Amino acid sequence: MIVGVPKEVKNHEYRVGLTPAAVQELIRNGHKVVVQKDAGAAIDFTDDQYVAAGAEIAATAEQVFEVADMIVKVKEPQAQERAMLRPGQTLFTYLHLAPDVPQTQDLLNSGATCIAYETVTDAQGRLPLLSPMSEVAGRMSIQAAARCLEKSQAGRGLLLGGVPGVEAALVVVLGGGVVGFNATQMAVGMGARVVVMDKSVDVLRRFDATFGNSVQTVFSTAQAVEEWVTQADVVIGGVLIPGAAAPKLVSREMVRKMKRGAAVVDVAIDQGGCFETSHATTHAEPTFIVDDVVHYCVANMPGAVARTSTLALTNATLPFVLQLANKGAKQALEDNAFLLQGLNVVKGKLTCPSVGVAQDIESLTPEEGLALL
Repeated sequence: MIVGVPKEVKNHEYRVGLTPAAVQELIRNGHKVVVQKDAGAAIDFTDDQYVAAGAEIAATAEQVFEVADMIVKVKEPQAQERAMLRPGQTLFTYLHLAPDVPQTQDLLNSGATCIAYETVTDAQGRLPLLSPMSEVAGRMSIQAAARCLEKSQAGRGLLLGGVPGVEAALVVVLGGGVVGFNATQMAVGMGARVVVMDKSVDVLRRFDATFGNSVQTVFSTAQAVEEWVTQADVVIGGVLIPGAAAPKLVSREMVRKMKRGAAVVDVAIDQGGCFETSHATTHAEPTFIVDDVVHYCVANMPGAVARTSTLALTNATLPFVLQLANKGAKQALEDNAFLLQGLNVVKGKLTCPSVGVAQDIESLTPEEGLALL
């Protein structure tokens, strides 16, 4: 199989779909890899390293898309990339389709087979290809929040961890998944006061067992969310429903009641965000203000630490890339029920029911989509 790795074109996105080491694994399995010039240069994966691993270098993205049987990316394809997809081609990347109608329609029109990292599952029902970036984003969310609290950023002028004799900031974490756990680790480590909210008592027990008295756990109800959000100096939104639009847990009215200069970091923004006041931002202009509350809603947070993120992501994706390359998409999906859950689009049909619900369009199950291949 010919595997193509284009250079990412999203704003301030420096990650790359495959490292030179991953390329070498594909070459050893008998495949051909075509990498766009300078695809990894920003994070010190040079063209020479890719050539040494056995890849061919293409001058343009068009050349990569033209020859590749499978495209391996990081972020969802932008409009100019979607226009280059063709019937029968396989796309393996993050898609986050639920809040993105134009992308969904373009992928349906392309005829390509589109497999989303974020809906691939494992035997425990977890999301193994989303988890590495959720770990990064969760940890980064506290760094971002600490910056947003600075007065120069229109924040409250608070040091997240305080100093002796001065109270630390109150951080409220919505959701006890991978994002929430990693955000809590960082917030506790920096000395903040931390409240974690979740609808699962088992999740709250895990936080209690891990962090002890360093964290207060609260069962999440609408009343409890409003009570704690309006007290918070920082709110981290880390709620996820796999493949679906994120639930709007924090209303405009709640934001209006928050402290002047408080900060919200919406890590769920890829799936539409869990604050009603959120809209996606970029690393170029990461924040905006609503009702004197600083909002950080960067849709590709891990792109800021692109080398760490690329290495972590490739560690998780490479086994699946090899399966798709070695067997072809149809056989790989037939053989791996967990990979099959990543099938979002095939032959002009949507095969992710949660996206269908979010966009109110017809969809098939992944199993029904597989029958079309």
